[in-house]
Amino acid sequence: MSTVVCQKRIGKKGVSYAINYTHPITGKKTYYKTVKKYKDAQVHVYELSALLNLGKIPENNKMIPLKFSEVSMSLRKEWKIKLVSKELGKKCHDDYNYWLNALDSEFGKLLLCSITKEQIIDYRNFQVLKNSVVSANKYLKIIKAVFKHGREIKAVVDDPSSKISLLNEKEHERNRFLFPNELDNLIEASLQLRARYYLPAIIYLGAEHGASRQEILSLRWSDINFDYNDKGIISFYRTKNKNQRTEYLMPRTKEALIKWRDHQTWMRHRKRIEHDGSGIVFCHLNGRPVKHFSKAFNEACRIAGIKNFHFHDLRHCFGSNLLLSGATLKDVKEMIGHSDISMTDRYSHLSLEHKLFRQEQLAKHYSKNKS
Repeated sequence: MSTVVCQKRIGKKGVSYAINYTHPITGKKTYYKTVKKYKDAQVHVYELSALLNLGKIPENNKMIPLKFSEVSMSLRKEWKIKLVSKELGKKCHDDYNYWLNALDSEFGKLLLCSITKEQIIDYRNFQVLKNSVVSANKYLKIIKAVFKHGREIKAVVDDPSSKISLLNEKEHERNRFLFPNELDNLIEASLQLRARYYLPAIIYLGAEHGASRQEILSLRWSDINFDYNDKGIISFYRTKNKNQRTEYLMPRTKEALIKWRDHQTWMRHRKRIEHDGSGIVFCHLNGRPVKHFSKAFNEACRIAGIKNFHFHDLRHCFGSNLLLSGATLKDVKEMIGHSDISMTDRYSHLSLEHKLFRQEQLAKHYSKNKS
C-alpha cells in the first residue's frame, strides 16, 4: 500500500502543507504539491492515496499526478508553439482554447487520472442536449487531446477517453445553400452597408470559389494574379487539412476584388495612410488584418430576407451549384478542397437531380429515334 504524508511547514509567508507520497514500485519519496489550507491538504491526501492504491501509476516511470487544469495549461503552451510555427491556424488555436476553457470549468479541479469514462460520457451527453451533436464531438476531441498530452507528460496512465467514440454527425450536417437569384439578393443587400467595398468580394469568394473564412482572411494579394491568361488565377491554402488549391478567377469575384483593391489604394492616398505592407487582402487601411466580418454578413442576410444562413454555408452554395450546373462529385471534391470523398457525400442528393435531368434527356433521345 502506498503512503501519502502531509507535512506542516512554517515559513516567512505563513503556514503551508507539503504533500509527498512513497512510490509503490521504487519506494522513493516523491513530492506531489503544497497547499496553504489544511482542509485542502486532507482532500488531496485522500484522493492521492486512493489513486495510488488502485495502481494508477506506471511500472517503470514516475507519474506526476496533475489536475486537469494543470495538464490543459501545458497543452495550451504546446498549441501556442504550433501557432507560432504555423502548424496550427489562428482560428483553430482560438477555438481550441475556447472549448478548453469550458472543460476547465467542468473538470479543472479534478486530478486527470481520477476522471472516469462515465464522467466523460455524461459530459458529452449533456452537451448533446444543451447544444448539438457537433458541439459534443468538439468537446470530446479536446478531452481526448488533454488525455493524450497527459500521457506524454506522465500525468496519467490510462486514457478513458480513447474508448469513447465520436457521435455520428451525418444527420446534423447543414445543407443550406442559396440559389443564384438568392445570391444576387445577398450581394445587393451587402451594397447597402458600410462594408459595401469589401463584403461583396468576400461573399463571391465563398459562393464562387468555396473559400472558407480562414482561407479568405489569410488571403494575400500575392496569391492573386489578375492578368493570368486574361482570366486571372487565385490560390487558397487551408490550414485545417493543409490543402492548397489554385483556380481561375470567376468574373464577378475578379471584378469585386479589383474594386476593393482600388478603393483601398484611393483611400490610403486620400488620407495619407501608410500601411505595413503585409499584403493581406482584407485588412484595415493601416494594414492591420480584419479578424471577423460576421456582423456585416448577418446584416446583409437580414436585409436580403435570408434566414438561418451562416457564412460557412456559402461553401455549400459553391458545391451545390457546381453539381446543379453539371459537375460530378469528384469535381466538387477537388474544387472545394475536401481531403476525402466522404466529405462530399452530403451533395449526393443533388447529383441525383442532375442524373434525373440527363435521364430525361436520354428518354427524349430514344423517343425521337423510334422507327
